[in-house]
Amino acid sequence: MRVETLFRDRGRLFWILNIGGWMGYTLTAWLGAFAHEKPESYFAVIAATAVVGFAVTIPMRYLFRRFWAQPPLILAAVMVSTCYVIALGWRWLHNVLYYDWVKNDWQPEELMDYVGGVMGSFYILLCWSGLYFGIKYYQQLQEQTEQTLKATAAAHQAQLKMLRYQLNPHFLFNTLNAISTLILDGANDTANKAVSRLSDFLRYTLDNDPMSQVTLGSELDALDLYLEIEKVRYGDRLVIEKLIESPAEKALVPSLILQPLIENAIKYAISPSEDGGKLRISARVQRGVLVMQLSDTGPGLGNGKSEHKSSGVGLQNTRERLQQLYGDDQAFTLAPNEPSGLVITINMPYEDGDA
Repeated sequence: MRVETLFRDRGRLFWILNIGGWMGYTLTAWLGAFAHEKPESYFAVIAATAVVGFAVTIPMRYLFRRFWAQPPLILAAVMVSTCYVIALGWRWLHNVLYYDWVKNDWQPEELMDYVGGVMGSFYILLCWSGLYFGIKYYQQLQEQTEQTLKATAAAHQAQLKMLRYQLNPHFLFNTLNAISTLILDGANDTANKAVSRLSDFLRYTLDNDPMSQVTLGSELDALDLYLEIEKVRYGDRLVIEKLIESPAEKALVPSLILQPLIENAIKYAISPSEDGGKLRISARVQRGVLVMQLSDTGPGLGNGKSEHKSSGVGLQNTRERLQQLYGDDQAFTLAPNEPSGLVITINMPYEDGDA
């Protein structure tokens, strides 16, 4: 049985620890009696005392549970007073059995002799109580920690989904606007082709959980659907080049991590230029890191528009998604492209999708 499972089952844990603890108490007392060459009857006294000690701790457990929600001072007072009262009765029984079984019905001269050694019994019960509360506090702390982690994970998942879903209306608006323009221009066949590609792309986005990972190869197949839509809009003005190494195609990446970056590049690098431009998508694996780059031939960082580009919704959302998923194990950088344009580089841990 795993330790985590054992600590979650409080009832089973109590009985295992309580039985084991009193068995340990009995064994220790027997070894002490054996070392001091006590008679056999004394071993019976130890066994009987241990059984009674085990029995009295059961109602102590329910009493402590009843006062668990009380302030610490009240709880401490209940614990100390309970341990002392029970220790008096427990020690009285031990001494009676000792006088009857070991001393052969010898009667002490003073009544206080019946409770002699009560402080030792009190300390034993006090230690038992300390362990009980310590384990109970530990269990409570573990539950609170687990709830906090679940709440944090749920918040991160909600944020990631929000970031992912925020992109879809933005992309959908641009595409529908382009299709509307094609219809107004009478290019019905081209518009129909764009609608078909849009349907396939949206089906892909709906079939994939924003929290899931896909291979880069699958991600690029989905991007082809998107790029075909954009090719309908821009025709020969949009040139796409892919340089994807074989190991990189198997890498696991967040679903639709590249689409907003490409959309951003088309909007700010390709669309404003009468001659259009080129987009290059590359990916390689280097020392356990997946390195993906998207470069364009637009105005780049040297143009005033770069400020607008660098603060785009797609770039910001992608940066936040990577931070949420990989923390400090990722990098998202912008750099000038030669002779003109912008290069976006994403570094993330390499995970083999075929492993």
